[in-house]
Amino acid sequence: MQTTDRRVIVALDYPATAPALELLERIDPGQCRVKIGKEMFTRAGPAFVEAVAARGFEVFLDLKYHDIPNTVAAACAAAADLGVWMVNVHASGGRRMLETAAARLAQHDRRPLLIAVTILTSLGADDLGEIGYSGSPADNVRRLAALAEDSGLDGVVCSPLEVGLLRAERGSAFRLVTPGVRPAGAASDDQKRVMTPGDAIRAGADYLVVGRPVTASTDPPASLAAINRDVAAALPAA
Repeated sequence: MQTTDRRVIVALDYPATAPALELLERIDPGQCRVKIGKEMFTRAGPAFVEAVAARGFEVFLDLKYHDIPNTVAAACAAAADLGVWMVNVHASGGRRMLETAAARLAQHDRRPLLIAVTILTSLGADDLGEIGYSGSPADNVRRLAALAEDSGLDGVVCSPLEVGLLRAERGSAFRLVTPGVRPAGAASDDQKRVMTPGDAIRAGADYLVVGRPVTASTDPPASLAAINRDVAAALPAA
């Protein structure tokens, strides 16, 4: 798999920087991108983002901003100043929040991708009903994805089970980022809507977020290589 084909985003979900940096010493930035989420960012801050980027890895800053429009736009601009490749917000923050963030990032020369979280992959239909969302997870994902695209965002985070319908509805340019990806035979952990890497790519996913199948592996480079082979086999022939 060539550098331009990097579809896998390895989630650096560790309780400290040391094991994350040890992993980055073992894997090739030409084979993946990486995700820095809330725990790691809270512990290590912007300096860790810069340290990861300095090792040649493109960073998806997964902080899921959700606040008043100006606050979210300023946070997205700060992420862009760090040089991240992609940043995300919650689509449920509403149109004005989404549009304000997109407009602020449009001012940056090296604008990161801006994507929206639709429905967390840990939530099933019962969970959504409990918090007041009517309809199925797929219904809500479709509605929020349409809002994100109409508000000028580049794509959404969604379960791989919703990728096919979103690809059909939103077209080929809209980026689909899918957590809940597990190699065949792997434990689903706390994800409720999962799919194998190859199946997610065949369904239309652009990028796959993979955590424990790589980070908890006894041989992370080999595990990442296996996932990349599964992805490559699923991609259309050039």
